[in-house]
Amino acid sequence: MSLVRVHNFTVSLDGFGTGEGQSLDAPFGHAGHRLMSWAFTTRTFRGMGMHGEGEGSFGVDESFASQWATGIGVEIMGRNKFGPQRGPWADEEWKGWWGDDPVFHTPVVVLTHHPRPVLEMEGGTTFHFVDADPVTALAQARELAGDLDVRIGGGVATVRQFLEADLIDHLHVVVAPIVLGRGERLWDGLEGLEERFEIEATPSPSGVVHLILTRRPR
Repeated sequence: MSLVRVHNFTVSLDGFGTGEGQSLDAPFGHAGHRLMSWAFTTRTFRGMGMHGEGEGSFGVDESFASQWATGIGVEIMGRNKFGPQRGPWADEEWKGWWGDDPVFHTPVVVLTHHPRPVLEMEGGTTFHFVDADPVTALAQARELAGDLDVRIGGGVATVRQFLEADLIDHLHVVVAPIVLGRGERLWDGLEGLEERFEIEATPSPSGVVHLILTRRPR
């Protein structure tokens, strides 16, 4: 069976995966670019059109960042990763943060209590808006992915829900050397999570630590 994977998901030293006050101009709330600054210098993120000029680095951070798309057939994301709107869709013209050619190039399942028609974008990205629990959403995603793996893209609540449901096989968490103090915490309610996984840690010269959690045999 295909694997369920999380890549490049960054938390602060105090465990927050996003800051407080998300808006159109601040996707990570008051955290700004601080959580993801390690990634913006890598070749992979520069290739996505992220911050900075030039090809980007080839070091430790790039080694981890580059694994995000290999073997992935579909992404599952929460409503808040797709955009800052809440409740019923006031504006279905909103097509996400990524422009007309999003970086995914696969189907993307967007979890929302307010489904809307499938949104087809350039480059092979199609957004499917579904109201489903993690188990049902994963089943739908696997149908779209074929034999390829499923990536859980975030945000914080979505990753936590899939961890609570014990559905994640590979979890790459990046611990950034910042303290946010407020926002949405990843680890709440997940006491004893480490018992499910083999865990490896790799420090980077950029100051972050890459944690790889690999599911123990069930």
